[in-house]
Amino acid sequence: MLVCLIAHDKTGALEVRLENRSAHVEYLKSTDHVHLAGPLIDAEGGMCGSMIVLDVPDMAAAEAWAANDPYAKAGLFSAVTLTEWKKVIG
Repeated sequence: MLVCLIAHDKTGALEVRLENRSAHVEYLKSTDHVHLAGPLIDAEGGMCGSMIVLDVPDMAAAEAWAANDPYAKAGLFSAVTLTEWKKVIG
């Protein structure tokens, strides 16, 4: 199943994002679950969150993957949603 993870950074947490970015990107690359991923961008062009589409067997696997993301462990996010997603185009 495909699951879309949308995470919004806490206000003023850019330093936390930058400090943990290498570990986060390595985590993305280290699992077979990431279908696509990239940062959300604010009006000024700065990173302010994440959007990741996971290919997982079930929602429990998506929740476990999200909990182990170095960004989540660092407390970067103010909110995270996981929603089943259906690919139609692309």
